[in-house]
Amino acid sequence: MTVEKFDPKQTTTLDAPKTVLKEAAASTQTGNAQSRIGFVSLGCPKNLVDSERILTQLRTEGYDVVPTYNDADLVIVNTCGFIDAAVQESLDTIGEALKENGKVIVTGCLGIKEDEIREVHPNVLAITGPHAYEEVVNQVHDHLPKPGHNPFEHLIPDHGVKLTPRHYAYLKISEGCNHRCTFCIIPSMRGDLVSRPIGEILDEAKRLKNAGVNELLVISQDTSAYGIDVKHRTGFWDGMPVKTHLLQLCQKLGEMGMWVRLHYVYPYPHVDDLIPLMNEGKILPYLDIPFQHANKRILKLMKRPGSAERTLDRIKKWREQCPQLIIRSTFIVGFPGETEAEFEELLDFIREAELDRVGCFAYSPVEGAVANDLPDPVDEKVKQQRLERFMAVQSEISAARLKARVGQEYQIVIDSVDAEGAVGRCYADAPEVDGVVHLNGVYDVKPGQRVWAEVIHTNEHDMWAVMSEEQDEEPAEESDTE
Repeated sequence: MTVEKFDPKQTTTLDAPKTVLKEAAASTQTGNAQSRIGFVSLGCPKNLVDSERILTQLRTEGYDVVPTYNDADLVIVNTCGFIDAAVQESLDTIGEALKENGKVIVTGCLGIKEDEIREVHPNVLAITGPHAYEEVVNQVHDHLPKPGHNPFEHLIPDHGVKLTPRHYAYLKISEGCNHRCTFCIIPSMRGDLVSRPIGEILDEAKRLKNAGVNELLVISQDTSAYGIDVKHRTGFWDGMPVKTHLLQLCQKLGEMGMWVRLHYVYPYPHVDDLIPLMNEGKILPYLDIPFQHANKRILKLMKRPGSAERTLDRIKKWREQCPQLIIRSTFIVGFPGETEAEFEELLDFIREAELDRVGCFAYSPVEGAVANDLPDPVDEKVKQQRLERFMAVQSEISAARLKARVGQEYQIVIDSVDAEGAVGRCYADAPEVDGVVHLNGVYDVKPGQRVWAEVIHTNEHDMWAVMSEEQDEEPAEESDTE
């Protein structure tokens, strides 16, 4: 299933769900003539996990998931509404599904704007907001009866349906967010913070490991805030008390022998406590922290914490404690009121911080964002110019940091094998958002396998490497980061 109109530029939609859905559909169809569902999952990893939960329930009930509109009796579109480009992608996808199939259920973040969706697409069958798993399944029941025979009742794996390759998975630890960043409308879509019980999370992690997963990507809207809503109460797992706190969660996940990668980490002070775990190899030395800006006035307008000086001091201390640490971040340029001098301050910050991986967005006035009402909006041309200038500076930084890796050996997890050879990632690379490692001419490896390789060439995004002469006997089971 593809979108005809949308020209993707800056959205959060991942490629993995489309690929995995197509492969899964080809291998699991049962021939149920009146129970075939097409599914399109748009948006970020948090949305992907919502899609996995919906699909798990539908597959448990015996519905087939099919890869084309024509084969489906009904199509579900899980939408994103974070920025304007994502909204347009969602609306175009709904339109395509209606055109090609006619029976469409809409869910996800854009679903909270039902009037906006129905103004463009009045014929959708039903609309719900994010993480409305039961409602979506009930809507399917209303329009597509349950299969009379359920061959999957005892065959769905206990880790559920996954929309990622077998060797990695997203582990969502909470829903919602307590922050009120002025550029963001996520709290209005997903509500306030609700942390999952720690025992439930660890049980899921164990099931994923038993299913062959060897890399966990820990996600939420605000990963650092895990447990704040329940005052870090003590839970239990394997008969032992464990606090509902990110540090204790990471300690337990780090004992499972998988790569553990942290995303969407808000820079609270207790993030400092995670660095020793990374240096000890318990979790990957990788932090995804959206700093958003460096100028104190702009950060205050954004309702974000910190200042450039304090952030630089923390980054310096983190790297002193854990020299192999990789820092990924995102920034917004052209925020309302941003002056040229404040933008230059941001450029000075990224030059000094030398972050490894960086994404940048030009401010997008999403409907409902408080920042839309701030004075002195930045001209669209100026926004784009600043975006290009920002990325030019960061490209030089990224190229230099990657070039310093030439001659070093890293453990590489294989993601795919194509005509040119294997493509994988080292500990520094999250799937789909960071660069990759090319092993040209290497074909006798499989996705999920880990091998050691020496870096021989880099550019501003990716690395090229050759297999090391000595390999671990069981590379896929190793959990070292370097």
